[in-house]
Amino acid sequence: MSLLEIDNLSVRFGADAPPVVDGLDLRLDAGEVLAIVGESGSGKSMAMLALLGLVDPPGRVAADRLRFAGEDLLRLGGRARRRLLGKELALVFQDPLAALDPSYTVGFQLVEVLRQHLGLRGAAARRRALELLEQVEIPAAASRLKAYPHQLSGGMAQRVAIALAIAGEPRLLIADEPTTALDVTIQAQIMELLLNLQRERGMALLLISHDLAVVAECAERVCVMYAGQAVESGPLPELFDAPAHPYTEALLAALPEPGRKRLASLPGVVPGRYDRPHGCLLAPRCPYVQDDCRAHRPPLEAKRQGLARCYHPRNQENPA
Repeated sequence: MSLLEIDNLSVRFGADAPPVVDGLDLRLDAGEVLAIVGESGSGKSMAMLALLGLVDPPGRVAADRLRFAGEDLLRLGGRARRRLLGKELALVFQDPLAALDPSYTVGFQLVEVLRQHLGLRGAAARRRALELLEQVEIPAAASRLKAYPHQLSGGMAQRVAIALAIAGEPRLLIADEPTTALDVTIQAQIMELLLNLQRERGMALLLISHDLAVVAECAERVCVMYAGQAVESGPLPELFDAPAHPYTEALLAALPEPGRKRLASLPGVVPGRYDRPHGCLLAPRCPYVQDDCRAHRPPLEAKRQGLARCYHPRNQENPA
């Protein structure tokens, strides 16, 4: 049994509104690194908020299965969910300064997490809080316990957010665009830190990103999302070497590379909630579109390197 099991997950804002997450299926094993990629607005973060029970009304979450470590997340009560979130299942948000409480010191926030999830108090909690800051490689960690979030740099604040996320010793860590607000040098340090922690603790890591170069370096599998749907998934690097879906192909073609004078672009825009095509959601932008693509929405089916939602997939020739 997989650590995380998601079948036919959908999120809607209004009973008659089109879904912002549309029929997502996902599996994640213990200790595995899985990446979810796609443009802004593709539903990556919303799917994870639904998993964590953080979609507020009028948002409505439905799924055939939404299970973590054998627990049915759709049926969890408030108290059971609070015990699970932050301990077994933790999240690193995209903006660390928005995730940290500006009214309390770093040390207070760490101690509170340790008290809630591990039952630590007093000197034992303070010692563990200091150890966590040292684990995330914060210099002069003891002095940072007394600091407020506004006194930290962006990279330092993200390290504190990671320390808070791992304080409960989670089995699954979700990192939602953890390096977006940081400069390039700090981005590499944060990603290296997350991967080191994942290996040391044996955690599963679910990385949400739009940076395919980062994903190619650190993930074992990838799920590509477009307009709320998973359009392709499979192992790395095989899927990036020979993508089946035209959208994945277009994302890879837009990556800057030495010697590439002009980056490829995909014309048009991602369909909104009320202008979704009848057939394939990529059909209005796809250079390979045919009549059946416009008439019917393709299912997610097995292809050479995994699963893809395409009637005319790319790179399906047998290797020589």
